[in-house]
Amino acid sequence: MRESGRKPILDILLINPNTSSDTTTMMVEIARAASPAGVAVRGVTAAHGVPMILSPAQLDAAGNEVLASARAFANEADGIIVSAFGDPGLSALRASTDKPVVGICEAAVLEGARNGRRFGIATVTPALVACIEEKIAEAGVAAYHTGIRLMRGDPLALAADPEKLHDALALVVAECIERDGAQAVVIGGGPLGQAARSLAPYFGVPIIAPIPAAMRLMMQRLGTANVLR
Repeated sequence: MRESGRKPILDILLINPNTSSDTTTMMVEIARAASPAGVAVRGVTAAHGVPMILSPAQLDAAGNEVLASARAFANEADGIIVSAFGDPGLSALRASTDKPVVGICEAAVLEGARNGRRFGIATVTPALVACIEEKIAEAGVAAYHTGIRLMRGDPLALAADPEKLHDALALVVAECIERDGAQAVVIGGGPLGQAARSLAPYFGVPIIAPIPAAMRLMMQRLGTANVLR
């Protein structure tokens, strides 16, 4: 923790494991909006890889980029957020640092299952379903998971069209609630961050955006949530 004054009390590093600097900018803005006063968020974009992670192989490769980004930029950080929904490199990064490390998938599913709540996931990457289910099991909340619903259409095309993304995501969120009995719905993806925020007013159950969830979990793990609010 830093001294108070003009400098931030806490400095959080958000690592975008894909290569889209626009996505990094968007995710950092969302994280800052979800941060208490006195917390700074800075982002770093993977130097190598793909603009959107769509396959297990890409997810594995992104883990190496997460570790490289942390080595290069995390010295002054008080905590690190891995901002891709498959949490690439999360375990290895935790093993390499004594700083708190939070993955957006981990944070979102823990929040989804809070107090025994049944939660679904709405996402856009069919090839990553098994990877996401593995992360749910690792978080210890598989018993509360109602299933993963996938948007129709090409993930890259949807990500490039905010209006179509919003509408497609709304349909699968409704399916999670109406067909699967979800009491909360997690939006599965860092690049879906803006759409996740915009959907919340349209549903009667909590819609959990993963980046704000990661910020909340980070504040808890830093032990500063009550001090900074």
